[in-house]
Amino acid sequence: MVPQRFEIIRGTPLFADVSDESFEILTRGAYIQNFPPNMEMITEGEPADFLHIVENGCVELFCQWSGRESSITTLYHNSTFILAATIKNRPYLMSARTLQKSRVVMIPSEDVRSVFGADPDFAIAIVDELSRCYRATIRNMKNLKLRTSLERLGNYILKLHRRQGNTLTIELPIEKRRLASYLGMTPENLSRGLNSLKAHGVEVQGQQILIEDLEALTKFAKPDYLID
Repeated sequence: MVPQRFEIIRGTPLFADVSDESFEILTRGAYIQNFPPNMEMITEGEPADFLHIVENGCVELFCQWSGRESSITTLYHNSTFILAATIKNRPYLMSARTLQKSRVVMIPSEDVRSVFGADPDFAIAIVDELSRCYRATIRNMKNLKLRTSLERLGNYILKLHRRQGNTLTIELPIEKRRLASYLGMTPENLSRGLNSLKAHGVEVQGQQILIEDLEALTKFAKPDYLID
């Protein structure tokens, strides 16, 4: 019998089609841990001992080099990390920390690799997940390389607009300094960019953004389904 505490991840795309026997193997050495906000969970360069699944909360993946730091992405409910390092048995290329109180499922990497080699349905799910992550990486690379910082900011706001139910009043889900890092900007440039977007129908009030002219913002940002 699969412990009840792991049922919440059983229906996720990564585990939905695996056999009950395989899921029992995956969860026999797994455990669930609650992390407080601003807790570094893994550090780049360390061995990938576990596959992590965010059950709830918010986790940021980031990198550091030569005194500099860059935010890579932010993960929410049912997101996995870092799958490629787990399968390849290689060190983490990114660090991870919680941005808010988070509950995370941790599955031993050795068990993930064992089931990957024995269960074709799980192997297909792994390939699908890695393919999705690869395409997301390419989209992000295109966003960074083909757009100006102000265009990236405008499209980020439009993305939040869609994710939050097409409302014209949206909430920034992360701190502005982390948003600046994610968009490849300095905090100062982000502040100037938000002011510049006033000319394109955007008003900022703290962590709240008001889209006063959606048509003008869309015309400026030029969202593209091959990037966004």
